[in-house]
Amino acid sequence: MNQNEVISILECQMDDMTGEALGFAMEKLLEAGALDVYHTPIYMKKSRPGVLLTTLAPKKLESTLTNILLEETTTLGVRASASTRTILERKIVTVDTPYGPIRTKQAIKDGRIIRALPEYEDVKRVAREHNLPFQKVYRAVLDTKHE
Repeated sequence: MNQNEVISILECQMDDMTGEALGFAMEKLLEAGALDVYHTPIYMKKSRPGVLLTTLAPKKLESTLTNILLEETTTLGVRASASTRTILERKIVTVDTPYGPIRTKQAIKDGRIIRALPEYEDVKRVAREHNLPFQKVYRAVLDTKHE
């Protein structure tokens, strides 16, 4: 069954932050429970290039993640808004491939699997262990039955 939930969208703009510091802030936000974090190139006043940092957050973590944004970035303020999102049921299933077991994430709608995709970290690990191209391992997972 599809599920609706309210999440917080936290945004801030910066034109004076290094890429390394931005990456560190994004990692801290994800470690603290952000659902997703991404940045978008923007133009700020006086045509300065900048970045819009967007954090999707469970409502209960809004304050914690706002504090991380204020402490770990050069922003002077964080905008918060609420949004409703519809999510599919998800299930992690391990499949056996010619290269060993690999987890897949199934997306389920109305009790029916509508897609199953390999977990990136598992594919990366197996590709390195077997010295194979990432795409070869990825395709092997897709060719495996996912029930």
